[in-house]
Amino acid sequence: MEDPTKKFFPYFDKSYNSKERFCSYWHQIHEIVNLNPKSVLEIGIGNRFVSDYLKKIGIDITALDIEKNLKPDVVGNVVSIPFKSNVFDVVACYEILEHLSYADFKLALLEIFRVSKKFAILSLPDINRVYPLIIKIPKIKEIKKLIPLPRIKKPSYNFSPDHYWEIGMKNFPLGKITKDIQEAGFIIKRTYRVFEHPYHRFFILKK
Repeated sequence: MEDPTKKFFPYFDKSYNSKERFCSYWHQIHEIVNLNPKSVLEIGIGNRFVSDYLKKIGIDITALDIEKNLKPDVVGNVVSIPFKSNVFDVVACYEILEHLSYADFKLALLEIFRVSKKFAILSLPDINRVYPLIIKIPKIKEIKKLIPLPRIKKPSYNFSPDHYWEIGMKNFPLGKITKDIQEAGFIIKRTYRVFEHPYHRFFILKK
């Protein structure tokens, strides 16, 4: 029998899991491990790569997803997370919130803040233009920088049809997103874009 998840979701297609996306998976894992949590809630199970790896290294991770066909640990919605407050050391939500209307994005932030005890990690799509720069000097650590490039012309970028918004789109500048994250109660410890995949911007948040 055909796996029903393949009909509706791209997570297991070869074209979806590109080299760039796997670089982003590394950051997803690294940021969680770096916080040394005892309990993690992952919102959006995707292809299970992140949660499977974390389970194998002994981290207690619970996967929440609205799609029961993906067989998460818990079926539920990010705007109404079915857990009590202050349950998880880290709540991770990668490339999920742009699939919600912006009003629901702000509701989701409040829910993520509520169920987190200490930290949250988000990644969101960022279409702002950057130029990657690598400087290699012998016997010195490699330097990687993403240099912002202003647009002279209006971008012709067509965002994913199942995304309601992305950072850098009209009416959705980075400043607006950071302001709303802070208004939900979080302190932004750090935000950065993945060098190998700048479309993904990470936010490391403290409660």
